[in-house]
Amino acid sequence: MTSPILSVSNLTTSFRVEGLWKPVVRNLSFDIKPQETLAVVGESGSGKSVTALSIMRLTPPSSSKIEGSIKLNGKELLTLPDAQMRQIRGNEIAMIFQEPMTSLNPVLTIGFQIAEALILHRNMSRSEAEAETIRLLE
Repeated sequence: MTSPILSVSNLTTSFRVEGLWKPVVRNLSFDIKPQETLAVVGESGSGKSVTALSIMRLTPPSSSKIEGSIKLNGKELLTLPDAQMRQIRGNEIAMIFQEPMTSLNPVLTIGFQIAEALILHRNMSRSEAEAETIRLLE
């Protein structure tokens, strides 16, 4: 039997509202195995984006609480230090945000933003990242 690449068990994500924790996603569980695709569908406000943000650990830590288990290739993501989670994002798991206009900073060049991602996620030097960025954009 093939092990799941991503295993989400009893995921509950809550947000603090007026001093109380309000669950937005409750007890969600699923596995994604190699060669499988999972489509997450639902009405606006049903928790699709919150689920994805929770898996990526991108919800605001001061006003959100993620409970349950999220394992990527057997590694528990919810207990990883932030620095280790930053290395996993973009290298082992990624998210395409709904609103593409907010994905890139309009004040910075696209080249700069691609190079920053390469430096952070591929451990490249600035000059290596700039050369790779030029190659990618050609």
